[in-house]
Amino acid sequence: MLEVDIRIRRGAFALEARLGAPTPGVTALFGASGAGKTTLALALAGLVTPDDGRIALDGECWFDAAHGIAVPAERRRIGYVFQDARLFPHLSVAGNLDYGARRARPLVRYADRDEVVALLGLKGLLERRVHELSGGERQRVALGRALLAQPALLLLDEPLAAMDVARREEVLPYLETLRDRYAIPMLYVSHQYEEVLRLANHIVLLADGRVAAAGTPAELGTHPSLQALIGAEAVGAVIDATVATVGPASGLAEVTIGRARLRVSLPGATPGAQVRLHVLARDVILATHPPEGLSVRNAFAGHLLELKAEAADSVLATVAIDGMRILARISPAAVEELKLAPGMAVWALVKAASLRRQAYRRGESAPVPL
Repeated sequence: MLEVDIRIRRGAFALEARLGAPTPGVTALFGASGAGKTTLALALAGLVTPDDGRIALDGECWFDAAHGIAVPAERRRIGYVFQDARLFPHLSVAGNLDYGARRARPLVRYADRDEVVALLGLKGLLERRVHELSGGERQRVALGRALLAQPALLLLDEPLAAMDVARREEVLPYLETLRDRYAIPMLYVSHQYEEVLRLANHIVLLADGRVAAAGTPAELGTHPSLQALIGAEAVGAVIDATVATVGPASGLAEVTIGRARLRVSLPGATPGAQVRLHVLARDVILATHPPEGLSVRNAFAGHLLELKAEAADSVLATVAIDGMRILARISPAAVEELKLAPGMAVWALVKAASLRRQAYRRGESAPVPL
């Protein structure tokens, strides 16, 4: 467990963060610019000293104001990957990797040089200098250098923020592989919801220097604080499922969520793989009777939990279906005409083609980009 309970004040900005994040796994610090994400990351790394509080990783205390404990940054053994990579320009790729290896913790070894080079696709880059690398290649080298230091915590501070979409898609599969290959606690700082959904096991939502919410992506997918941050178009339920069957010709797969089954287009998936789906509220249709004669592949019986007015022309409905929650955006006129009310039996309809696959996880032979 990563345990944090700290207070920091710098001028007009105040950070009061209290959280407990499970380890190993990827915890995402998510929030808008200025929410306090980087300040919290720097405090964990020992680069900013809190005014009060405590920080501990897996029972090892790094900071405790009440007991005068402040472990220096270099002794916390954090592999810090910044937005701009910060490689040594006078060294080759091999030299940067060797620098990380020289900082390795004694008696701790979970990644050797050859494995890291192969894992991150660096073999053809070893003799190059930093100025000869693309942005995506630089970040892969920075990841390798951090890994070879055998860190107790891998801290990734907006590592893809300076990249265009193509470069982000180049690096994200490598981050997924690191998550699934090594049992290293990872803290991922981002303001991009798509990245968080791809990588995180646990999300800490920061707003105005405080923890607004925390939990799994599925738990936070329907949280009001998250909905306000990501915008109406991205609001939807997040579902972790297991691939049961795949049609070899069509690519249409059946995935299981508890006792429920969804049909979704997943070309290249294999049975047993874990997949995360993002079911956007705008793509869900509600019915008050069992649907018949429709082309929609997914129709689930459930009951209406809540109706929440978003605007004059929009209502967000929350539907409970066999242990999961689905969101649907409907009009006030539909609410009135269908006489919808909490507790009422409804059917949620979702097109297989509209389901957003966010990530493949353990069970796949290799990460598959979106």
